[in-house]
Amino acid sequence: MMAQSSPWYRRVGGGALPAILLLILMLAIYATYEPSALTSFGIGNLLNNAIVLALAATGLTIVVLTGEFDLSGAGVVAICNVMAATLSMGAPGSMGTFALVLLVGLAIGVINAYLIAILGLQSLAVTIGSLIVCQGIALIILPAPGGEVADAIISGVTGDLLGVPIAGIMFVALALAWTFLKNTRWGIAVYAVGADPVASRLSGLNVPTTKFIAFVIAGLCYGAAGFVYSAEIGSGDPRISDSFLLYMFAAVAIGGTSLMGGRGGVLGSLVGVGILTVMQKMLFAIGVAEFYTNIFNGLIMIAAIFFGQLSPLVARIARRRPA
Repeated sequence: MMAQSSPWYRRVGGGALPAILLLILMLAIYATYEPSALTSFGIGNLLNNAIVLALAATGLTIVVLTGEFDLSGAGVVAICNVMAATLSMGAPGSMGTFALVLLVGLAIGVINAYLIAILGLQSLAVTIGSLIVCQGIALIILPAPGGEVADAIISGVTGDLLGVPIAGIMFVALALAWTFLKNTRWGIAVYAVGADPVASRLSGLNVPTTKFIAFVIAGLCYGAAGFVYSAEIGSGDPRISDSFLLYMFAAVAIGGTSLMGGRGGVLGSLVGVGILTVMQKMLFAIGVAEFYTNIFNGLIMIAAIFFGQLSPLVARIARRRPA
């Protein structure tokens, strides 16, 4: 007997079909009020505004899929941002700064991974501690917004390559990398561990190693996000973590990834990033005051979680339906 393939709405964006439809609707409304929204300049602007959150949300999504939480991301972004703003004009140069930033992200990811995956400490407590430490270090490096980022970094991140925005290329790279990783043995283990860690362990999967790798990859993503953020604003801001963490979790939830783990994916989170970015532009174009944005963010996040809980029910009903 042939196995039934999963319904098409579960295969689109890892269960993020409602988010995709919402993004299309928001883009249509935004384009109605802003004629330049869908021009090459407008699309490039949207991509540049979204790529930092996309990188950070990618790392967070991978951790959440394993059934864990990572609150350190915003702090890592902050510390890597101020490092780039204070080092890139000096001896390390652009490439040296990029390497150092990734090394810091990797180191924090490894520390989180060891404490959580190997020692078995609670991820919420560990990563809150990591967040606070990173915030403190960021303020020591740069007590107030300032610094300067090398022009090579700014042009290399915000510019174009053969007419294609670099940010767009990074979006595609994230999507392709995740499409490859989720089909590897480790990627399959991520979903299994997130869905049921006990059953995964009994079936022979190495649960600690699976989670360890997830936190390490997340650290690298946060480091890259901090570097890109430096290029976007051209300076350092140690206070980015005050609000950035909320947007990271909002993007993951809106994109259809279950905060309980085991369901969702990076593609959906990238759609969630698109929704948050387009929503801000759309509300501004309509004339809605900026402080209402957080209200809409919260409402959309709650709705996304609600529909995300309905998705498994719909899938079960579809499987029970007679052929």
